[in-house]
Amino acid sequence: MKITFYGHASLGIEVGGKHIIVDPFITGNPQASAIDINTLKADYILLTHAHGDHVLDVEAIASRTNAIIVSNAEITSYYAKLGLNAHPMNHGGSWQFDFGKVKYVNAIHSSSFPDGTYGGNPGGFVIEGEHKNIYIAGDTALTMDMKLIPLRTELDLVILPIGNNFTMDVEDAIIASDFVECDKILGYHYDTFGYIKIDHEDAIRQFFDKGKDLMLLEIGESIEL
Repeated sequence: MKITFYGHASLGIEVGGKHIIVDPFITGNPQASAIDINTLKADYILLTHAHGDHVLDVEAIASRTNAIIVSNAEITSYYAKLGLNAHPMNHGGSWQFDFGKVKYVNAIHSSSFPDGTYGGNPGGFVIEGEHKNIYIAGDTALTMDMKLIPLRTELDLVILPIGNNFTMDVEDAIIASDFVECDKILGYHYDTFGYIKIDHEDAIRQFFDKGKDLMLLEIGESIEL
């Protein structure tokens, strides 16, 4: 499994020979100006919620690639009405895709489209690939529901927001990693706006002091599991 960071909360995942994009907000992020969305491959687009900083480039990418949009029922209905391919899910449900099993899990946040359309309840994704399992938390507060995840899935990586103000901060993310029983963390949803600027060295140190590995990737940088 290869995971590429496209800035903010946008990710590319290659697993099982398929290409997945998560929450594409790229053209509106000056920090990600080196990423050309017209070159991105996508068989699936996973959306945690409907905010503009997570869905900005969905239509452009899905129209070009015919990717299947995977999210809650309200979000997928919104895009289906635009003629795009969609697979609806809801909290607690899972589906076996050709790249692995995906479960849509709880998140504590809000969710509405930039035009004001209701975006359903926000969520996160647990992805069980052939060899590795990851949890993408989405935009969320720390929640006890995270303790349910390791009851079903042993994680190899957890992807957590750490920017504070709109989501968890670093200290809560450390607790979240305890809840999901995973000490390998990829941080995201930080630095994009003034509200979510963080001290990188301090964040890495705080995780290290708890015996955990926090990775903060450069935009366009990848890791392999």
